[in-house]
Amino acid sequence: MKAVRSISKWSFYLVLLPLTLGVCAWQGWAWWSWVQSPPSSDRSSNSEVKKAVQIQIPPGTGAQQIGQNLEAEGLIRSSHAWRLWTYWLKLQNREGGYKAGTYKLSPTEPLSSIAEKIWAGEVMQLSFTVPEGWSLTQMATYFESLGYFKAEEFLTAVTQIPKDKYPWLPDGIPHLEGYLYPDTYQLSSDRVSPQQVIEQMLNRFEQVGLPIYQQGQKQTKLNLAQWVTLASIVEKEAVIPAERPRIAGVFTARLRQGMRLETDPTVEYGLGIRQTVDQPLTYAQVRTPSPYNTYLNPGLPPTPIASPGIASLKASLYPENTDYLFFVARYDGTHFFSKTLAAHQAAQLAIRKQVEAQPKPSPSS
Repeated sequence: MKAVRSISKWSFYLVLLPLTLGVCAWQGWAWWSWVQSPPSSDRSSNSEVKKAVQIQIPPGTGAQQIGQNLEAEGLIRSSHAWRLWTYWLKLQNREGGYKAGTYKLSPTEPLSSIAEKIWAGEVMQLSFTVPEGWSLTQMATYFESLGYFKAEEFLTAVTQIPKDKYPWLPDGIPHLEGYLYPDTYQLSSDRVSPQQVIEQMLNRFEQVGLPIYQQGQKQTKLNLAQWVTLASIVEKEAVIPAERPRIAGVFTARLRQGMRLETDPTVEYGLGIRQTVDQPLTYAQVRTPSPYNTYLNPGLPPTPIASPGIASLKASLYPENTDYLFFVARYDGTHFFSKTLAAHQAAQLAIRKQVEAQPKPSPSS
């Protein structure tokens, strides 16, 4: 009987115990393989973009809380597994730790990949695009709509002229209108500020716009501020790229002859309005005094009225040599150019009649 018991005991140690340990190890490995795998198995690019989650990790957030937040967002299967992986990272004597910031993460990523991103601080990259011809006010509204900062913060920041860092900026300018280069930019979303946006845009003007003027400065009598101001008006007037040099040529000829520029965009800028085909500028608006009203004031307005792009900057430095002194918009993007006031007035009348003859949409449409 004792021999049987002894055999049973040894059978447990030799067979059942290793088997039990093996089953436990297998179950543990199966659990770990499951919890560290992506919650979503669909890895197609379109699906990943759709399911990507933007998550904010405030400064001072502990590893355990990060794991709980990730689990709540469906980005990892288990916050317990996250804690174990954090211990593993620390056992490797890895420097640093999980970093605060805004991250764009996908449930198609494994736990280890998400942990590496947050440990390395691979914060989400956002892009913003400022089109050619936008004013500071339009930029401010746009940045607020993106949730970057309040419009008022931006409009205050652009009145602080960083001459120490950008000595090429003209003296005495009241704001940075015209010098924030229109382009597409990348930003780290966890540290977006008006100053950061402004510096990036000034840097781009310094890289792209300023060399154009420096290389062609001998071709013009305009100083930097006048050049950018003229380019901003060309930007607002021109729609068809091929017309930019001619429009710049008209304005250059008028300036040379001492004629007022008489351009609508400067009036709109001064009044803070925008005309349309249905609501053009009124006579009263055109006669309203403003430093920017080029119907009343000779020469260029006191500052640029928008951010000109490279095409308008070049056109204003190398305008077409033309006898045209007038132009009027056809409302299809093109302009009719005239050499005399009489021809200009006739073109205005013809275009006005053409617009009035067009059928008006019914109230129900």
